[in-house]
Amino acid sequence: MNDADGRLQARLGYVFNDPGLLGQALTHRSCGAHNNERLEFLGDAILGFVVADLLFAANPDAHEGRLTRLRAHLVRRETLAAVARNLQLGESLSLGPGELKSGGRDRDSILADAFEAVIGAIYRDGGVASCRTVLETLYSDRLARAAVEIALKDPKTRLQETLQGQGRALPQYKVVDLDGAPHDQSFTVACLVDGIPNPMTGFGSSRRKAEQDAATKALAELDGDA
Repeated sequence: MNDADGRLQARLGYVFNDPGLLGQALTHRSCGAHNNERLEFLGDAILGFVVADLLFAANPDAHEGRLTRLRAHLVRRETLAAVARNLQLGESLSLGPGELKSGGRDRDSILADAFEAVIGAIYRDGGVASCRTVLETLYSDRLARAAVEIALKDPKTRLQETLQGQGRALPQYKVVDLDGAPHDQSFTVACLVDGIPNPMTGFGSSRRKAEQDAATKALAELDGDA
């Protein structure tokens, strides 16, 4: 094991019983047949499962659609590459001459694949519990930020994303009543949502506010059904 691998294990917070697994995880296919592609395949599945489990535990009130969106954000290539950079994983990669010349150590695709392979190697070396411990530490800030960002989105956006995540049709809004003088109007909006039998009714001093109110009630209804 070289110094770079030792530093990487320290940053991971995990020491391999079989250092050969880590070496394989850090070996790009440009180096030959004994590369990280199989471990990457395994790590992709483990990563998705463990991140889903962490989200499930951290967001007890979130419905399926919200959890699905959060997981997709946390396991996308850009996020994996960012985590890999924080680990300085690139300095430990074994790359072929062509990849070295073209800047492969800092390429999103190579870093993301290698990070998945490292997670696969940790699973083979220490099991799911070890993967969970490592990922819980690496993702702690991102898990917190992702939940806050989703919560801060306006109700109409959250409703639309929730329905899309569940494969349902988008909501439809219709003004059903308009009362008051032009400078002091009151809007009533009906929101038709796939999966909710009756329209959700919202009220507000503008059409937008009434639609937001209706969307908030629709989200509450969907959360109650989740």
